[in-house]
Amino acid sequence: MNKDKEKYKRTALIVDALVLLTWETSTFGIIWLNYYNSEMAFSFFRKGNWLLFGLYFAILYVFSRIYKGLKIGSHKTTDIIVSQILATLCTNFITYIQICLISRSMLDPRPLLVGTLYQAVVIALWAFISGKIFRALYPAKNVIMIYGLEQPARMLVEKMSRRRDKYNITRMINVSEGLEKIISEIPNYDGVVICDTPNEIRNDILKFCFKTSIRTYLVPKISDIIVRGGDNMELFDTPLIISKNYGLGIEQRFVKRCFDILLSSIGIIIASPFMLITAIAIKLCDHGPVLYKQVRLTKDGKEFKLLKFRSMVVNAESDGVARLASDGDKRVTPVGKFIRKVRLDELPQLFNIFKGDMSVVGPRPERPEISREYEKEMPEFAFRLKVKAGLTGNAQVVGKYNTTPYDKLKLDLMYIEKYTLAKDILLILKTVKIIFMPEESTEGIKEGYITPLQKGEDAQSKEGNDNNGNVQ
Repeated sequence: MNKDKEKYKRTALIVDALVLLTWETSTFGIIWLNYYNSEMAFSFFRKGNWLLFGLYFAILYVFSRIYKGLKIGSHKTTDIIVSQILATLCTNFITYIQICLISRSMLDPRPLLVGTLYQAVVIALWAFISGKIFRALYPAKNVIMIYGLEQPARMLVEKMSRRRDKYNITRMINVSEGLEKIISEIPNYDGVVICDTPNEIRNDILKFCFKTSIRTYLVPKISDIIVRGGDNMELFDTPLIISKNYGLGIEQRFVKRCFDILLSSIGIIIASPFMLITAIAIKLCDHGPVLYKQVRLTKDGKEFKLLKFRSMVVNAESDGVARLASDGDKRVTPVGKFIRKVRLDELPQLFNIFKGDMSVVGPRPERPEISREYEKEMPEFAFRLKVKAGLTGNAQVVGKYNTTPYDKLKLDLMYIEKYTLAKDILLILKTVKIIFMPEESTEGIKEGYITPLQKGEDAQSKEGNDNNGNVQ
């Protein structure tokens, strides 16, 4: 690929994003000037109008960044459209509240709703046209994959192959072929993917790619994530990185707990009508129990009983084997399919959060028997338990239901090692997007498997069922 052209890619993306944001702001400006401003007791003039337009632009930009609605070339067109429309809805809602407060009265929301529909059409056209232009200017990169173990490499190739508009893995080379052979091959490609290689050879490849300015995609190891969460120390003239490795500090836990109580209280009040409707639907479907309790793990390996709406048939684990849901799982009821898709089955966990068993944001609470199976393959899986389990989290937002435990562990450690309250808020906002695009995030494991790592016939665990024999 022409490296000179690559230099201008970021500039082109910024200009493209500015075009959309300016267009959307202009749409709001027309609505404001032609309707809402005239409804004010004291109309705004030049500076007041420009200030309001600037504020709208800023809010829209922030939500666009949160939902990644401007990521032309990085995300799929449908993903960008949904993300940017969601960003626009949030911006327009906040702006409407702001206008009502300024006017000290409830104004007609219809002009802004019509404007939102127009903005949605413009967003769809912009995403489609910009995506076409971007792919024409910047076709998929030809990359070489350097790998150690075959299984992780094969899984990564499968994932990257879903984005043929971005990556074209044209060569795979095993580390067994030697560093000299690998170094001679790298300059023939636009980028390098390093997957599960020994540290020594990985470091040599990274240094070579840095020296020759070749783009590198690195699959991190657990140790990489721990180091990334460390702090620089400048006590001596030799650089040091300190990793404290004790999870969240006292002040962080206090703020997080207050945040959990506030959000779970509000959530229970708002979600009450939806929980009532869901309970009635489950009862009418097969007359079985509405809720079930299931033992899960939280901070420091403590067990608690997690609450969920039942989405599977009663006695779903009559064979005594704890297993995750698979694609097309016949145990899932008709109502269960819907509530799982839109995440309504998770709502009772708000009571677990209020009680203190869980947090709003944190690693997914795993079942003890399944966690033990994972720890047989990778003892580091227990590292996730340095913080409370969460209703949503980094692994839940970024990953899928069938994401491998090792990848979930890395995503959770990234959250733990770089925790901030701002990150919690960001993940909660991103969770809203999953409700609108649930297909991939709720994708089940392959049929015949009890976990993403383990086939049914290899099951070692014959643990007892939960109250109603369900597994989610």
